[in-house]
Amino acid sequence: MRHPHPARRGVIATVAASLICLTAAQSATALPAPAAPRAHAPSSAVTVAEDQAARAIAGSLSDASWSARVRDAALASDEVAVTDLAGPGLRPVLADADRRIAAAKGLGADVGSLLRLRLGDESMRGALASGVTPWVAAAASDEDASAVTAYDSLGRAHRLDARTAPTRPVYVVDIDGSKALAAGLDVLRGELDRQGLASSAPSAPRSAAPSSMAAAAAGFWTTRVTQVRLSDDEEPWVKGDAEIYTLVTGFGQDGLVRVDPVDMPYLDNDGTTYSPNQILVNWSLYKYDLADAVMMEDDGSTNYRELAKAIAGVLLTIADQGVYVPLVNAVLDAVPDDWWTDDPDYVDSWYTLARSDNGTRYGARGNGWMTLQPYFVEQF
Repeated sequence: MRHPHPARRGVIATVAASLICLTAAQSATALPAPAAPRAHAPSSAVTVAEDQAARAIAGSLSDASWSARVRDAALASDEVAVTDLAGPGLRPVLADADRRIAAAKGLGADVGSLLRLRLGDESMRGALASGVTPWVAAAASDEDASAVTAYDSLGRAHRLDARTAPTRPVYVVDIDGSKALAAGLDVLRGELDRQGLASSAPSAPRSAAPSSMAAAAAGFWTTRVTQVRLSDDEEPWVKGDAEIYTLVTGFGQDGLVRVDPVDMPYLDNDGTTYSPNQILVNWSLYKYDLADAVMMEDDGSTNYRELAKAIAGVLLTIADQGVYVPLVNAVLDAVPDDWWTDDPDYVDSWYTLARSDNGTRYGARGNGWMTLQPYFVEQF
């Protein structure tokens, strides 16, 4: 994952499904907000693989020349592709961890190495540069963790305070979140399509007057995000940056529910306003001029193939009733209870986004806001 400062999150409870037929006064409609958190699940396969890799790397640091190579790489870069850097003794162990992580996330072997090593906190640079022997820890998968386990070169485990970075340097074994998320969203899109949740783009504009048909033939309307900001959260120093994506949902031109994943790789830090000018909704793909958005975060353990199947299992039961119904709660309810540890995390949701929205919309959970703008994409 990207370094440093994780972005926002928090687990979510099952929300009572509410399919509300909208009137013209949709802004006055009371919409449900998430409630209490769900129970935590056991450690994921990704966490286990990261922990085993951390132990192996810690043990390898007894080799002075190898330890110096890792130190130089960690001081020179925010993230080190440690599997590629490793020698013949360590590389097979890390390559095996890479394969298990990819499989646990529903990714193919062609995704390549995902393991990354980084310095736990900027405050540790001085001690590392002066030659203090570092310990090695796996990235935290839970923002509520009070302690972190780090290993020394003799294989001994040390419990560290999760909220206060230690003075001793600590390498954190994590995954390349940007790379994993990009590959994961490709898997998610493909699986959603196979499950019937992605209708084809319309071959002709939907019923419209001749003048609007001419305009539609020259391009299509979208909603783009001109600014976005998420709230502050205090989290463990060992936890890497979040990877944010949004699931846009609505009814496709074929009358079936569709889900369009949108990667938001720039959302590194909470408490920061970003100005991406990113297209969020392509209205030519939707039957109604209304859609919902559910913003999620992948902290490492999301299996994108299974996520797509779980979402499809619920959304395929919702039929087009001739009027738009919100789908946020259905998406959240589709995620199995035992997934709500820290992966994937629910960040916030926006009900009934309209093509005409032009201004700031706050999320239903109160964890963020987006400034939206209608934007017409012209054909060449």
